[in-house]
Amino acid sequence: MSQSLVDEVAIITGASSGIGAATAREFARRGARVVLAARRIGELEAQVHAITEAGGRAIAVPTDVTDASQVMRLVERTREAFGRVDVVVNNAGANWVKPLVETSADEISRLLQVNLLGTMLLTHAVLPEMVQRFHGAIISVGSVASHVAIEPLYSATKFGVRGFSLALRRQLAGSGISVSLVTPGNIRTRMTSGLGERMPEPELVASTIANLVIHPSREAIVPFKYHAIVWLDQLLPGIADFLFHWRHRQDRKQGNYSNLPTYARTVELKIPE
Repeated sequence: MSQSLVDEVAIITGASSGIGAATAREFARRGARVVLAARRIGELEAQVHAITEAGGRAIAVPTDVTDASQVMRLVERTREAFGRVDVVVNNAGANWVKPLVETSADEISRLLQVNLLGTMLLTHAVLPEMVQRFHGAIISVGSVASHVAIEPLYSATKFGVRGFSLALRRQLAGSGISVSLVTPGNIRTRMTSGLGERMPEPELVASTIANLVIHPSREAIVPFKYHAIVWLDQLLPGIADFLFHWRHRQDRKQGNYSNLPTYARTVELKIPE
């Protein structure tokens, strides 16, 4: 089958950098009309400029996905520009590695809103049109942390995204709307800049997302090596627990705190003025 997305209209959240920006470029390269949504206006417009300079069609709609009114404005602006919404890529999200005991109630609420509520709000906003047209694709970006629980808050939000996507897929069976989940491991983005390991570029995930529009599937884990990690945690959770404890003990003995969630840095979640 053709890998073309010609004339498809796609909303991509978290599109100012990383996986979201790479996905927007990939969709545009395949012929889709793309709406990029994020909070960082300058970076968002830079991505749109790069796409249009390469011959693609794209617009930027600054959006905080936790705000229902801004989400509706995003959908309305898409319809005004391109007439409809065919594809939604729920990619907006934030990492979190501060210990729960050091995290405020407001920070907990904000992370849940960004990583989970935003996905639900945008999906809810586009569904009526997709159901009426008997056509659409909803793709959400989860995480291997939705299978392997590492950090309490981040894993909880990504477990939620995974549950939402898989259950929605069953609810919409036979509706003409595909629902897929892409589950990345560590990918080279701003979020993983503190890690010293070799990681694939976000284009790998972007290509997977674009392919899921054409060939929908329940879940795609990328890169492939993370299948083994997911399998280990699901079938042998006791061994996985032991390996985590062993790794943390070794890091403490060596004075290396970079791999320990307790000592890792926090990703800023404040909305710019």
